Amino acid sequence: MPSRPAPLLVLVVPCYNEEETLPRTLDALAGLLSRCKAEGLIRPESYALYVDDGSRDATWQLLAARHACDPYCRGISFAANAGHQNAVWAGMDTARQWGADCIISLDADLQDDINVIPEMLARYAEGADIVYGVRKDRSADTAFKRGTAHFFYRLMGWLNVRLIPDHADYRLASRPVLEALQGFEEQTLFLRGLFPTLGFKTEKVYYSRLSRQAGESKYPLLKMLSFAWRGITSCSAAPLRLAGFMSLACMITALIYSLVSLYEHLQGETIPGWTSLIIVVLLLGAVQLFCLALMGEYIARIFTEVRRRPRYIVEKTL
Repeated sequence: MPSRPAPLLVLVVPCYNEEETLPRTLDALAGLLSRCKAEGLIRPESYALYVDDGSRDATWQLLAARHACDPYCRGISFAANAGHQNAVWAGMDTARQWGADCIISLDADLQDDINVIPEMLARYAEGADIVYGVRKDRSADTAFKRGTAHFFYRLMGWLNVRLIPDHADYRLASRPVLEALQGFEEQTLFLRGLFPTLGFKTEKVYYSRLSRQAGESKYPLLKMLSFAWRGITSCSAAPLRLAGFMSLACMITALIYSLVSLYEHLQGETIPGWTSLIIVVLLLGAVQLFCLALMGEYIARIFTEVRRRPRYIVEKTL
């Protein structure tokens, strides 16, 4: 038997320039909520909360028009673009303040199959506080994207960062989780690395990712690389240790090379000059510059944290 009563569920949907796909999404999520309410899986006052991340198109106007005829479509709008992770966080925090028992975050393009949401709710009813939506496979991706994704998960594992492979931001979080998140005040958010560290009871549901029906991806290659780098520098200090190890290895190599060169000089042998010298100079210079850049990245993170600026500014609320 379920250990929890039907919750007040809030679907948290970050949106950025989604006017092409939003009408379909509004209808699909409204229909899902109606079915779940009819089946007694969620409380009748459950709703969808759309977070407009400073869109430059008609996203907010579409949400306002829908709210006028559907009070279970609610929304908040940022004064400026603050990024996907901040939009998800704002939705979770607003839902908590408005009394949600649990939330499910999902992207507005509905590539994450919403038909597994009843299964997520079933895992919640059985006592899970976090339910991850995990892709069954990545066969729909290009070979390059699939290969880089698998490399990223292996790299994060090597850096001792706990991630759920093939999981993005499609997850259920209960109210105790939302309350616990209030103690995390870092400015640079990487939610995929944060949730696995919380220690609550977790479950997984598996689904097949769907193709995007309208609009364009908000994560081109450069943005994905930036997101991956944020995850590494936000969750692990291992790159700093790697930089120190590389510096030490190069110093030992340079010392050995110096001793060999000195020995050959004492033996009266001719020492090749230009090639050996330029290789050593370039190698040491490259390592030093890499280490300085890496330390600069972490110092920039520290600078961002100590300023304590707000992650986002909510301009409008529905």
